[in-house]
Amino acid sequence: MKKERIFHTARGYQMLNSENKLLTPSMEDYLEMIYRVCLEEGYIRVNQLAARLNVRPPSVTKVVKKLKNLGLVEYEKYGVVKLTEEGKELGQFLLRRHGIIEEFLKKLGIEKTLLRDTEMIEHDVSINTLKSIHILNKFLDENPDVIKKYKKFKEKFRKDI
Repeated sequence: MKKERIFHTARGYQMLNSENKLLTPSMEDYLEMIYRVCLEEGYIRVNQLAARLNVRPPSVTKVVKKLKNLGLVEYEKYGVVKLTEEGKELGQFLLRRHGIIEEFLKKLGIEKTLLRDTEMIEHDVSINTLKSIHILNKFLDENPDVIKKYKKFKEKFRKDI
């Protein structure tokens, strides 16, 4: 007997996924950006983070306090934001996840919407799918002829969609 698959809307899958997640997609974006800046400077200020994420400082303060309560950052009012060890580990994963998705989309030839598409995909991709994309990226790196064939093949379908 064939097992019936259960489908959900995109929002439904997000809700199912959120039950297993500690952070919201927005919190992940904040932590990823904090990690990016802390790699170079060791800390970030609320105003810097607001500018980098195109949000207002009060919004940043609200999220940073949540991240602090989760033990991911150290922060004192009007001070700098620094990552805890757990925050560094999670930030490193988030940046790596972003890079894997972005690299894959570049290989597909995505240019105009690269950042937007990366941001939209990264928050809802499963670990299993992420690992498979990473392996595919490595395979394509080791087999550049496959990318050339794909690009040539893709040209046939430019007008189809």
